[in-house]
Amino acid sequence: MRNVLLERDEALAEAARAAEAARSGNGRWLLFRATPGLGRTALLEEAVRREATAGGMRVLHARCSPEESAFPFGLVRLIFAGAGAEARTEAEAGTEDIPFADPPAAEEQQVFHHLVASLARTAARRPVLVAVDDLHDADAVSRRWIGYLARRLAGLPVLLLLTKCLTEYLENDNTALPGATGTSVTLRPLGPGAVARLALAGPARTRKQDADRAELCVRACAGNPALVHALLADLGEGPPPGRLSDLAGRRYRDVIGHWLRVRATPRSRRLSLAVAVAGDGPAPLGGRPLHEAAALGPAALGPTDLRPADLGPDGHDTRADIPADPPANALGLGRLFSHPLAREAALAAAEPAELNALRRRIARLLDEQGAPAAHVAAHLLHMELHTDRPGEEWMTQSLEDAAEDAVRDGRADEATALLRHALTAPLAPARRAGLALRLAALELPHSADAGIRRLRAALELHADGHERATVAPALGAALVARGRTDTAMHVMRQVGSAVEDDELVRVLQTTAALMASHDAIAWRNAVARMRELAATAPATVEPLACGLVTEYEAGAGGLSAAEAMTRVLPRLKAPVDPRLRTGWLGSAATLLQWADRLDEARALADECLPAPPALPDLTDIGQQCLISVRAEAALWVGDFRRVIAENAPLLDARTGQGLRMPHLVSMVALAHHELGHPAHARRLVATLDEASASADSSWEWNELRHARARMRMAEGNLQAALDDYLSCGRGQSARDFVSPVATPWRSGAALALVGLGQPVRALDLAEEELRHARTWGTPRTVGRALRAHGAAVGGRRGLDSLREAVAVLRQAPAPVDLIETLLDLGQARIGAGNGRKGRDDLHEAHTLALRLLAPDSTPGSAPDSVPVSVSAPVTGRLVRAAEDALRTGGARRTRRVAMGSAALTVAERRIVELAATGRTNAEIGAALHLARRTVETHLTNAYRKLGVTRRTQLASCLGAASTGNPSASPSAARDMTALT
Repeated sequence: MRNVLLERDEALAEAARAAEAARSGNGRWLLFRATPGLGRTALLEEAVRREATAGGMRVLHARCSPEESAFPFGLVRLIFAGAGAEARTEAEAGTEDIPFADPPAAEEQQVFHHLVASLARTAARRPVLVAVDDLHDADAVSRRWIGYLARRLAGLPVLLLLTKCLTEYLENDNTALPGATGTSVTLRPLGPGAVARLALAGPARTRKQDADRAELCVRACAGNPALVHALLADLGEGPPPGRLSDLAGRRYRDVIGHWLRVRATPRSRRLSLAVAVAGDGPAPLGGRPLHEAAALGPAALGPTDLRPADLGPDGHDTRADIPADPPANALGLGRLFSHPLAREAALAAAEPAELNALRRRIARLLDEQGAPAAHVAAHLLHMELHTDRPGEEWMTQSLEDAAEDAVRDGRADEATALLRHALTAPLAPARRAGLALRLAALELPHSADAGIRRLRAALELHADGHERATVAPALGAALVARGRTDTAMHVMRQVGSAVEDDELVRVLQTTAALMASHDAIAWRNAVARMRELAATAPATVEPLACGLVTEYEAGAGGLSAAEAMTRVLPRLKAPVDPRLRTGWLGSAATLLQWADRLDEARALADECLPAPPALPDLTDIGQQCLISVRAEAALWVGDFRRVIAENAPLLDARTGQGLRMPHLVSMVALAHHELGHPAHARRLVATLDEASASADSSWEWNELRHARARMRMAEGNLQAALDDYLSCGRGQSARDFVSPVATPWRSGAALALVGLGQPVRALDLAEEELRHARTWGTPRTVGRALRAHGAAVGGRRGLDSLREAVAVLRQAPAPVDLIETLLDLGQARIGAGNGRKGRDDLHEAHTLALRLLAPDSTPGSAPDSVPVSVSAPVTGRLVRAAEDALRTGGARRTRRVAMGSAALTVAERRIVELAATGRTNAEIGAALHLARRTVETHLTNAYRKLGVTRRTQLASCLGAASTGNPSASPSAARDMTALT
């Protein structure tokens, strides 16, 4: 094809100069050398065409083939067969009697002489061009004759034009071509511009499609015209393919495969596959290791800084400034196999055993060089496809280390594959059990039963009681997560009964008690044992035993938060057995959360849990507890986006055959519900079947029922919400859990009953809830119970309860409860005829809801922190509820209210500035000559505009505004339409 000759002008000019010399009687030889596909045959034919027409030379043309390479004088016969009848009649006798076997040396000289003399006679009438294509496929005798002729060209009008495949360079090549009578030209790969011209020579497409095709050809063909044409023939419509299987045809694959299987020398093949295999991994491999991996040895190299892209197909350096063997300046293998299509084609042409051997050598070289474990393991993992097990310690260790790195980076699937491959190695039982434990932790979220089976197998690998005791807690935790707490308790008892170490027995008993919290009956029995154990347990075991007893007594309504903290806080500084550490921190974090010490609870969770996207270890019962604390603490402070972000990876992993995790599902569902995604929240909850809940007495299902009730209540489905609240209450009562610290089901049920017109029944529940809440004594629990009590009792007493609830909740990190109570208070005031105060309450609730749900609010911030700008329309359950209440309460959409300090009037700002310095209302009134009531009114309005609830927050608001904080500056404050 004509377009194959792009960038071949220099070679054609060299051929023209040699022809001119031959026509003047000074014969020359010219050799075109090229790797397969670079167009040496097309170049030869073009040079022959030009000289046969414009130069008037007689052409003797021959093309060699591998099939005739064993026949002596096969090439010579082809050359002279093309001389024509006229040339043969002028030739001397003997030229037609070319032997059919290798002659003795003396006879060979005679034959060679007669053949050259015959050619000279032919050239005497008209200059001759002898064109030989694929000289590397010629028989040995003919190659010797070509060399013989080349040494005698000086006085002959003969041009000897040859082509040769560069990859077939042979050390014993007897085609000795003298430099005095000719030269060699090595064809280089086409440049990007020429390749792009080839790619654009077909039918016109869109500019984007043409650009994509050209770029693909440049990158995947390394300047080889034959590959370009093959790839273009294989390309279909649509985007560029990413894999070989995406091509519409097989020509591209066949061209590379044919070269590797048929045309390449053993050396070329080994090095090509080594480059392809090395390129298939994450780490580059330098020239010397590349040769070692190809089993060529480092002695084949010259310079030590050789790169794969500098290698020709036979492994020779292609850089112009370094002396090289004949294949110099050829196509760099690194350049070709840097593209996945070429690598796939090369690897498809190899035998699996050959690839495994290469990958093993490359992995070993990378390991010896100190490469990252992931780079070593990538090659070992590929070997798994061909069932080649890691048979040496360094292989297993590399896979294990790479898996750890993958776990830290959140690549659980990759870590799972690495550990599975590591377990195929011959391992000692203890090592195998350790790897199985780590693998089970990764498999458990995705396939609960598979993870449990692996843990059971790990347990059976140990005969010694102490060793079995290291596996049993992991198996027990997995069984608990699967909802099989009774089986977990059986495993712990069975393993513990075979242990004679008293301290280890107590560790197992305490761990089992933590697991027992997921079963109503087992939980009561476990707490009784923990009471006995706490008095005699070693100091490092006692904290968890005490924590579990405290959890039970707090839930049973027998403790206040202050009393619980006197037990927990000192023990946080005490030494704890490492085997119980996460369990103890999980218990302590739970109690801190119930006591509204959410920051401290969160800190304990963050101390033990990995940051997303890494998944927590669900074979650790303590981590299971901390996951729940972390999610619920974020939900309580209104950090809904954080709840979703931190737990979405784990919930995504559990799809299919994974764990159900009802508590985590309920937390994420509530977060979505609050953000205004009720349909998504319902779908999440619907993934958990009710049959599982009825068969499982775990506290997690009670949390789910409570969450579902809250969602149904917000949607107006009061009867369904009531049913869920009461079902939650029955589940909690079965566990002796009557306190509202975790699931205030009585408050919810009371509100639902009020809506259903049953205030008497509602009041009974509300009063009982308030009694338990006051026992525990935290603002959150008391405020929530007071809200329900206010709704149930109604009238003036109800207003008093709601006012008290708001005042109490202002002291708690409970923004959702505060907003809901403000809405109730505002509506109750409006209903009682105090519309102005009622609308003020509703406005405050609306402002707090906007701040709480603002898309760009600071993660983890409570609504009473420094105001932030609202950069997008804010929606969500609470915002909609506040707006609906304002409309119902008679507010008009008449004015626009600025958020932040920009909204303050001059008088309000003066009063806020004095209040921020610590002055009392009376002192401010005296300084500004204002009545105390006026000061209070201005401060109330300022609190609402700034979105704060306490005087101590004013200084930070004003400080942010004065320092140019965009969230508080007037230029950044967002005006929004408000209901007034």
